[in-house]
Amino acid sequence: MALLKRSGYWQDVNPTGMIADFRLVWKQAGSNRWRIAALSGACTFAVFYLMSTQHGEAPHPPPKVTYISTLPAHRTDEQIMAENLANQKRKEVWEAEQAKRDAEARDIYRTIGRASGMDVDKIEREAAAERAAEEKAADERARKLIEEGREAAARQKAEQQQSQQQQ
Repeated sequence: MALLKRSGYWQDVNPTGMIADFRLVWKQAGSNRWRIAALSGACTFAVFYLMSTQHGEAPHPPPKVTYISTLPAHRTDEQIMAENLANQKRKEVWEAEQAKRDAEARDIYRTIGRASGMDVDKIEREAAAERAAEEKAADERARKLIEEGREAAARQKAEQQQSQQQQ
């Protein structure tokens, strides 16, 4: 009975066959066997030497973020409000310009549609009805989410009141 029972991969390994194969190759090498052995040893040494000189580094540390604020830290509430109003006016002007461009583009498309024989008024009515349906569906989803949130808040409040009463 063997002292160590072989299992898994080593169960199929037979070192006697390996030794017999080595002896056969050694004999066949003839007078070059020592040169081949020296070359094999040198190659093995070179590979292990190259591996030993390699060094690994840890991943780069995350960058240090420096927050740069272009706004003065000592602004008053009035200055903040004035800046917000100016930004809002700038935004409204931009939206008005964008609406004007969109209207011009729609006019161009209407002209092209009429020139190509399409019923542009019917297409616009259908698009308006579709937009209205989408807005209505979005409003219903929003109402449903708000109602669910209110119900969840009411349940949570009731649970808190119960736990306070039990204490």
